Amino acid sequence: MPRQRLSRLVPPSTGKIRLVPQGIWWVSWVLVVALAAGCEAPERSGLTQRLSIATGGTGGVYYPYGGGIAKVISSSLPDVEATAEVTAGTVDNLKFIANRSADIGFALADSLDDASSGRGAFAEFGAVPVRALAVLYDNYNHVVTSDDSGIESVNDLEGRVVSTGAPGSGTEISAFRILEAAGVDPDTDFQRQNLGAAQSVDALKDGKIDAFFWSGGIPTGALLDLATTPGMTIRLIETEALLSTMQERYGPEVYHLATIPVSTYPGMQGAVQTVAVANVLVVHESMDVEMAHRITEALFVSHDELAAIHPMAARLSLETAVTGSPVSFHDGAVTYYREQRVWSEGR
Repeated sequence: MPRQRLSRLVPPSTGKIRLVPQGIWWVSWVLVVALAAGCEAPERSGLTQRLSIATGGTGGVYYPYGGGIAKVISSSLPDVEATAEVTAGTVDNLKFIANRSADIGFALADSLDDASSGRGAFAEFGAVPVRALAVLYDNYNHVVTSDDSGIESVNDLEGRVVSTGAPGSGTEISAFRILEAAGVDPDTDFQRQNLGAAQSVDALKDGKIDAFFWSGGIPTGALLDLATTPGMTIRLIETEALLSTMQERYGPEVYHLATIPVSTYPGMQGAVQTVAVANVLVVHESMDVEMAHRITEALFVSHDELAAIHPMAARLSLETAVTGSPVSFHDGAVTYYREQRVWSEGR
């Protein structure tokens, strides 16, 4: 059998290389073999289309949720095989979508807004031609510390060692904006680390950092691990007072208030009011309309299966899926929502 040629797909910031077959050459080879064998070519090649889903780190919600979506796509669409990929998070996911290294991605609404306009983290990269399939759930901004740290507000982070999230993540963008609203400079007012959720938890356990930022669904697995660590009592810092400043600077449609219930993590002393931002499932604007329609439909047909994988997936509904995206919806998704009579024309 001839060897498949391979194309290199290089993520924009991680430098990792993923290898995928060049589809056109492989299809041609299959057809030649079929004709040589005297077989009649079917209407469809029967080849499996492979989709990559850019998610996030293993300690957050994106990765298990993305794994669930990959599972239902693969089981619901017989000619499609989807795979969830570990990434640094939102910013990289959107760059992957732009350069076609990924087909589907999770994205926070604030970063998505920047990406579509080519500003902020995308000022040099350029605008991303991205469309929404569904608004999934809210990300809650966690500012996490230990109960004995003496940190009670964002301003108390001054002079401490603080992780603001992995580079290229939505957490980092949200953290910088929260700090900006509080008048705290992450470059000069404290010693900054750039760690993902799981790494931040380990660092806090080991006393290497005093606090960390995390933007994610609730409960986040890594934080549950932290909260159940013997001898550790966590404290979540409220950011409610900073919301109005953030809305003035970035728009009321991007940030809103949400509550982390006291029952979310063991050891919480009360409910925590915090800044929240929507999570949106996105694709490249050039995705085939039928494919976008089929993927969107699969999310709702398999809703119960997704909800069994992670509690945040249970929050997806036809009514909430169409509200809160700062970018336009893909035509394939719009067609599905019209069929379900939840799409408001002129949206």
